[in-house]
Order: sequence, then structure tokens, then C-alpha cells
Amino acid sequence: MAHFIDRRLNGKNKSTLNRQRFIRRYKKQIKEAVSDAINKRSVTDVSSGESISIPQKDMSEPAFHQGKGGDREMIHPGNDQFTTGDKIQRPPSGQGGGAGEGEASDQGEGQDDFVFSISKDEYLDLLFEDLELPNLQQSQLDKLVQMKTHRAGFCNDGMPSNLDIVRSLQGSLARRVAMSAGKRRRLKEAETELADLLNEPVPPQHQISKLELEIDDLKRKIAAVPFIDNYDLRFRNYEKKPHPTSKAVMFCLMDVSGSMDQGTKDMAKRFYILLYQFLTRTYKDIEVVYIRHHTQAKEVDEQEFFYSQETGGTIVSSALKLMDEIVKDRYSQGDWNIYAAQASDGDNWADDSPHCTDIMTNHLLKTVRYYAYIEITTRAHQSLWREYQAIENSFDNFAMQHIKSVEDIYPIFRELFKKNRQQQGAA
Repeated sequence: MAHFIDRRLNGKNKSTLNRQRFIRRYKKQIKEAVSDAINKRSVTDVSSGESISIPQKDMSEPAFHQGKGGDREMIHPGNDQFTTGDKIQRPPSGQGGGAGEGEASDQGEGQDDFVFSISKDEYLDLLFEDLELPNLQQSQLDKLVQMKTHRAGFCNDGMPSNLDIVRSLQGSLARRVAMSAGKRRRLKEAETELADLLNEPVPPQHQISKLELEIDDLKRKIAAVPFIDNYDLRFRNYEKKPHPTSKAVMFCLMDVSGSMDQGTKDMAKRFYILLYQFLTRTYKDIEVVYIRHHTQAKEVDEQEFFYSQETGGTIVSSALKLMDEIVKDRYSQGDWNIYAAQASDGDNWADDSPHCTDIMTNHLLKTVRYYAYIEITTRAHQSLWREYQAIENSFDNFAMQHIKSVEDIYPIFRELFKKNRQQQGAA
């Protein structure tokens, strides 16, 4: 058994292996620090790296200490204040520098918190650990898996039609150079020596004959090297890989009506940026559809979704209706895992809320795998929340949460997309 030790150094000349070991060892403390740090970030800075602080007490190692009381012998070199027999008062416990708390004191000691920088990848891995799209695998288990042919490099055997001439000739040239390079070098030297001997006033026939025999032998051996050999042949290789027929799409519906003030919109954007980072980080191929709505709904691109200033009244059903139309037009339920996340302040035209219930229960929730609704408000819940509460009691694939402040966003995001959420809810 072979053991490989990674001794590469990172940017700060610290072992990458030791860094990974440190993250594993203090993962709980680092995750808590990451959760606290994300609430302090701006909307445009959610996904960059982070410098986090870990309390020194959380990193302390188990150790034996002398308890209070008893006799202790200590040597203080260069001491000019105490003599033999003097008693030194111990610093009172709980005081000293380092933690930034408590009152000033002329006694005691302590240590600052440990500051640890993590990269963007490490930050996102910790941020989205133990999260998943609910029911994603369930929709794929009953689907046929198609086998598609993919290029897989080159091989030494194959059909003549798959022969790659360029690669084969490259291999032939490399082999001929390797097998005859030494002989060609010696041939050139022998021909030079023969020319020098022939130019002498009295050519030595014995040496000339010997060189001529050697030159003929070298030419014969070089010519014996075949131009191309079976070993040189390279064939294009193809292999079949399983290709799941099911795919996933996430619909992001955001209320941008006049009742959504700038602070509320910023919190909605934070939630959707987290969602986007989670999807692109965790899943290789997933489509995202962005829908903004006030009295009218519109499908937009990512740039317009996050930065457009358009606003107006509030008719939530316009977004739900547009999503239903897009699903029917582009995303077949048999081939796609359909997900949706809706953010709103809950304000809606009163007569429209029952219409939202009708679209949700009779159309969307029959096709989507999971629908998450977050309401961002500090006011009392209005008609839309009450309508959605009735839906939540009737459908297992619908979840709703209430966000009051920035500090609620990340915990609620984890609650909505934690692993095995459906099984825990059923239990």
C-alpha cells in the first residue's frame, strides 16, 4: 500500500493538509462564525471569502492545571522585586485582556480571539453543507436512463474507420526518433571522420575500410526501423455513459411592488443570491427562471432580476399565472424536476389572494416538486399569508417561512432546503 503526503504550501506558506485538518477539527466553531458573518455582508458580497474569529476558549486543548491553593515553587530570573519567602498573590480569575469584556484591571492576562481566513470555496462549502433540493432523486428513480455516446480519448485497438491518422503518425515519428536517434548521431560522426581520413595525404586504408563497414551497418539498421508499426496506431475511443432523462429548473418569483421598500427588497435579493449560489455550487446542470411582478409579471434575466428599478401595484397571481404558462410551454413534468421560490412582503390586492390559491392548488402544486414561500415583513400577516397557510396544511410539497430581519435569512434558508426535509416533515 502506498501513502501519499500532500506537502504543497498555500499562499501563506502553511501546509494545505494542516489547513484542512484545522477546518475539520473546528468545523462547528467555523460554521457558527460563517453563519454570523453572512448577516453582516452587503448584497453584492455574499459569495466572497471571509475572515472569521474563533474565541480562544473554543480552541483550548484539554490539559491538567494546578488547582487553587497549595504550595508552588517558581523561579523568576532577574527578579528585583521579591526575595526568598515572599508570597505572590495570584491574578483574580475572569479578569485580564483578550476578550474585550469586563472592567479594566492592573492584574491578570488573556489572549485575543483567533482570526482565521477561509477562501471562497471553503466559505461556500460550509455555507451550503447538508442542503439539497427536496425530492430531486425521487423524480429520477422511475425514469429511463438513456445511454449516450461520448468521446473518451484514444486507444490502441479499434475499427479502421476510427483510426486517427495524425495521432498515429505522431506516435510513429516519436518511436522512430527514439529508436534511431543514437544511430543517426553516430552515423554523422562516422561520415565526418571518413571525410577527414580521405583528405589526409596518405589515407589509412585500414581505418577507412572499418569506417565504411560501420557506416553501411548503421544505414542498414536505420533503414530497418519500420515507418509505422501496430504499436503506433491510435484509434478514437468512444464509450457510452448514462444520461438521466430528468432535469431540474428553479423558478424565482420576486415581488417588486410599491409596498416592497428598499430594505425589504435587499433582504429578498439576499435570499435569492444565496439560492443562486447554492444551486450553481451544488448542482452541475440546473436552469433558473427569474420572474419579477407588481401588477404585471415578466420573465427577466439575472441582471434585470436583481437590479431593475421597476415598481407598481401588487397582483401576485400574475406571477403564478406566468410561471404556469412557462411550465406548460417549456418544462414537461415528465422530464423536469420543477422547483419554485417566492419572496414577497405579503401585501396583495384582497380579491386576488383567492385567485392565487386556485392557481397553486389546481395547477402549480400538481407539477412542482417543491414550492417555498418566504414573507418578508415586520407587520401583521395579511390575506396572502392566510391563503398560503391553508395550502401548507394540504400539500406536503409546499413550505412557508417568515423573515423579519437580515439575521433570519440564512437560518430560514437552511430550514427550507435542509436534507431529508420531507421525511422529517412527514414524521
